[in-house]
Amino acid sequence: MGARRSADLDPRAVAFYRHVLESLAEADVPVLIGGAWAFEAHTGSSGRRTKDLDLFLRPGHVETAVAALSERGYQTEMTSPVWIAKAFMDDDYVDLIFSSGNSLCTVDDAWFDNAPRGEVLGLPVGLVPIEEMIWSKAFLAERDRFDAADVQHLILAANGRLDGDRLLARFGLHWRVLLVQIVLFDYCFPSKRDLVPTGLRSRLLEQASDLTDVSADGVDLCYGTFLSRHQYEGDISEGGFVDARHA
Repeated sequence: MGARRSADLDPRAVAFYRHVLESLAEADVPVLIGGAWAFEAHTGSSGRRTKDLDLFLRPGHVETAVAALSERGYQTEMTSPVWIAKAFMDDDYVDLIFSSGNSLCTVDDAWFDNAPRGEVLGLPVGLVPIEEMIWSKAFLAERDRFDAADVQHLILAANGRLDGDRLLARFGLHWRVLLVQIVLFDYCFPSKRDLVPTGLRSRLLEQASDLTDVSADGVDLCYGTFLSRHQYEGDISEGGFVDARHA
């Protein structure tokens, strides 16, 4: 798998990104390439010019990564103790991502065990697996960002090789979010419905017909906060719903 050519990018940014990757390798911090770079490598879609590089790493390696980049003269910050740190060089930066903003999609060994190999910035790298990209992108439903189209193009790119069992395990309690993404895929690309793993759609639809797990002992839960940090605030503060993240 390939990604956009380094020649298409600012040479200063290329040098910065390469040095970060080399520095983390020297510090024995395994990372996977994610974000726009991995999306382009998986799908072949180009034109996503970004001012950052998304690196995914295990939570236990974050402090080592931040220290290694600080020692090499880069400004660093623990942007959120829940999911992300950063390293900067002027206007360019690298995201060090170890979970998701909703705390659901934490990086673990399986990310690395299933990572395909690719080349980014002329370096051999591991890429975030398509299943884990679908998992994390499926929960991005803010007013100004909705990644369903990305999920659909990742399903297309997998070309029938998606691991349905791993997807189900990843979504777990939040399997309805996966069902929504599959329904949207069926709508947008009806002739490609067979690319969804055999039995996954019917299994999810069967689960959806069972409403016995919807109630929570009379508590009005709102799971919308896993999808958007802002759009369900009123339901929690004024509507009497309980934030499912804290339930």
